[in-house]
Amino acid sequence: MLHVPSGYTGKTAVPLLVDFHPHGSTGPSWQTSSPYPPVVDGDGVVIAFPSAVTDWNVGPCCSDGVDDVGFAKALVKEVEGLACIDVKRVYAAGFSMGGGMTNYVACNAADVFAAFAPAAFDLLQENVADCKPARPITVVSFRGTADPYVPYAGGLSNLVKPITFLGAVNTMKKWAELNGCTGSAADEGNGCQGYAASQCPGGVEVVLCTKQDGGHEAANANLTWPVLKRHTFP
Repeated sequence: MLHVPSGYTGKTAVPLLVDFHPHGSTGPSWQTSSPYPPVVDGDGVVIAFPSAVTDWNVGPCCSDGVDDVGFAKALVKEVEGLACIDVKRVYAAGFSMGGGMTNYVACNAADVFAAFAPAAFDLLQENVADCKPARPITVVSFRGTADPYVPYAGGLSNLVKPITFLGAVNTMKKWAELNGCTGSAADEGNGCQGYAASQCPGGVEVVLCTKQDGGHEAANANLTWPVLKRHTFP
């Protein structure tokens, strides 16, 4: 499903956001629930809402034998042929298992996407050793401290298949480590903390936005989109 803002004319290259749906949903269903359209329409962003084959394959979970990274790359290429897309401003976001897919493409498709915004999902202990982005990347995560499905502190989950979450803060620190950021995370206001562009190679950012007592919920796009749009593919 492709969402095109009313102001789109095709005369000016615009950003593309690929928004991955949660477990048990589809692209068309998620389009009606995603927090991004009302926030990014004013910036002329085209949004693609892809559908998984039963679920997203993020390595140890949850759709075996499906190359969803290859699918994500092919999807971007197809949309670039349909609309006037700025290839340096292609972003990935997603909620729950869609957040897992966002983390997975961050690990494996940094040659296509400029920046990433996973929500309600962390990096996984089972495949973090294989997470080797092709370059430093910006990641802005959104998490609730009272998430009953993806514990904020991390740990084992058996909801779909056994997987082990690194936890919200440890995921932020791992992205900072993978990027080669220096120093410590600092408070950025609005419940967000992270590593600023001045701390990371290439001027990328690693940010964790936390909702106190928040549950298993989609991102606050008013916090995540401003971080995404600051960054273009080098």
